Amino acid sequence: MPASTPPVRVLHFVTGGFSGATQVAVDLASASLSGRRVEPLLVLRRKRNTDAARVQALQDQGLAVRVVPGWSHLATIWALVKICREFKPEVLVAHGFPEHLLGRHAGLWAGVKALVQVEHNTRERYTRWRLAQARWLSARSAWLVGVSEGVRRRLVELGFPEAKTLAIPNGIRMEPFADAELHAFDARVPGIVMSARFARQKDHLTLIRAIALLKQQGLTPPVLLAGGGKDSLRAQAEAEVAKLGLQGQVRFLGHHKGVPELLMTQQICVLSTHWEGMPLSLVEGMAAGCAVVGSAVPGVQELIIDQVTGFLVPEGDAKALAEVLAELLRDPGLASRVAQAARRRALEEHGLALMTQRYEDLLVGLANQA
Repeated sequence: MPASTPPVRVLHFVTGGFSGATQVAVDLASASLSGRRVEPLLVLRRKRNTDAARVQALQDQGLAVRVVPGWSHLATIWALVKICREFKPEVLVAHGFPEHLLGRHAGLWAGVKALVQVEHNTRERYTRWRLAQARWLSARSAWLVGVSEGVRRRLVELGFPEAKTLAIPNGIRMEPFADAELHAFDARVPGIVMSARFARQKDHLTLIRAIALLKQQGLTPPVLLAGGGKDSLRAQAEAEVAKLGLQGQVRFLGHHKGVPELLMTQQICVLSTHWEGMPLSLVEGMAAGCAVVGSAVPGVQELIIDQVTGFLVPEGDAKALAEVLAELLRDPGLASRVAQAARRRALEEHGLALMTQRYEDLLVGLANQA
């Protein structure tokens, strides 16, 4: 785009809960600041766990960030309508559920010409009424983006117009992992990291049970569980660790600010999960040069080439997970080869620059059409 062409005004609307969807929206908006194609505005829907310090940190980086009320849907929509009338976005991108419903309703009321839905998961809480709303809104939206091919297919299964769907895989900032190759694989701790919040979606219990099965075989790798989330689910996982006698082996780190550094000290990264969109934590494990193991669910299946860039195991199958982990722990040569292939794939296909380019091409094209 010539320097004289004004940037396209794009409003990204997403939950303020700082989930994976929030991170994608933040990364897209932040990456646009360094270019001339898009002028971004990030709008967060306030949640009980919206961290004012994290919002301020984004603003200190030069990103325009607004927070709208989250106590009622009507309050959210009305506040967003006012922001749209002030900012006058040419494109509104509504990330995640139910934010993509609220955001597009507001965009219609405010007269935004191009609306885009980004679906971040293969399993959302669609009631019959909310699904009807989403289908009605899809007829008035320019594009419906899935963060993986699995998510895109799920949109079609739900009855959304296939001609409007496309997949743009998630990407991450690779700079924090620039030194991964300086951490030789054989010099790393032969340990296991799972970086995931405690939520119904994630399956910490299957990993814990797999670790107990490894212990019966005489394999006792250190296991690091990084992530916040629901206290009740963490307590359930802690109780399972105690029940299986793994207290000295499994550590609960809570929210961890240094996940890239943590991953680069360990050999294996696991994501045991029930459903996904395109898990950033697993991409981070790949970029960090870990041997990655994930549950064979949509979103993960597109990310890992089984036995080439990692290993896929059946969802909820502790025995299968233990078998794969045992193989990696006993054959560090295999683990190292898989880890190297995973890092190459992450660098080539899941960098933030590539994801940003794909989104900006889409959004700039929409603005030009409008």
